[in-house]
Amino acid sequence: MSDYLKFLNDSAGALNLLFSAVVAIATVVYAILTSKLVRETRSLREAQTEPRVEVFYRMRDEWVSLIDVVAKNIGAGPAYNLRFEVTAVVANEATDSLVKQLNQLKSIASGINFLGPDQEFSSYWTNMTEQFDKKMEAQLLIKSTCRSATGASYHREHVIDFSELKGIVRVGEPPMLKIAKSIEKLQGNVEHLASGFRKLKVDVFDSDDRESERKAWEEEHAKRLSQPKTE
Repeated sequence: MSDYLKFLNDSAGALNLLFSAVVAIATVVYAILTSKLVRETRSLREAQTEPRVEVFYRMRDEWVSLIDVVAKNIGAGPAYNLRFEVTAVVANEATDSLVKQLNQLKSIASGINFLGPDQEFSSYWTNMTEQFDKKMEAQLLIKSTCRSATGASYHREHVIDFSELKGIVRVGEPPMLKIAKSIEKLQGNVEHLASGFRKLKVDVFDSDDRESERKAWEEEHAKRLSQPKTE
């Protein structure tokens, strides 16, 4: 036991140095982990307020050749003070017309003040049956800028390439469009009935009709009973 205590006394300096080194290493590791946690927390907070604006084209349900332009905020945070700049990547007559049509939209030319999460702006853009071959070659670059709720600025570039539409075939009618047409037709029929433009064909069967039918049945039944039975 005395040898053990003597060893501890003789090694006290080295043990203190080793303990200090372990504490220092643990402190550094803790600081690194804390710093990483802070960065992740900051990134999570930014993601919750970060907008993400996408600009793209979309075929209308009524007909595949009718194209809308859509600006949509797919981020978790609101987008403020959106601005757009449209330029041609592949220039031809159709591209010039497409750029001109976009710049005629005030929301594209002057910008949009606000787009909330999952909110979108859309407008009819063009009919692909007009100058079809030229539009299939058209490519546009749309640059968008916006600010988040925290004031951070975001810049994105969106390429519109109509050649992606080559070979697309739609079979049948979209269900929502079919339902909308059915409701519209039903509404028209109801309005015609309410206005008297059309009248329902109704067969009325009242108590006098039932009484006449009963008497006719009794007479027929009595006539059958009065006839002699044949062997």
